[in-house]
Amino acid sequence: MEKYATDTALQNVKNKMAKELNEDTGFNISIKTLIGIGFAMATLIGMWFTLQADISEAKELPKPDITRMEFDMKDQNIRQSILNTEKNVEKLEERMIRMEDKIDALK
Repeated sequence: MEKYATDTALQNVKNKMAKELNEDTGFNISIKTLIGIGFAMATLIGMWFTLQADISEAKELPKPDITRMEFDMKDQNIRQSILNTEKNVEKLEERMIRMEDKIDALK
């Protein structure tokens, strides 16, 4: 009995899936869905044209002039800042050790 029920259910699924799409096939789409699809397409098309305009504008802009000297000066400034930070950390470590020694002496 179960085999017959399973075979019948399987046959029903096959019959539903066996339908072919042709000129007479109909779809039910609500107006709300059509408006949503139209709005999404209009948004994507607008974004595409905006992006294309931004790209063409960027192509026309002059390239920024960064000279080797400017690059070297910025690099030197960054390196100096790192060295200064290292010195400050060393000073803080020395102060911390002295404070710990004073605290130990008070105990």
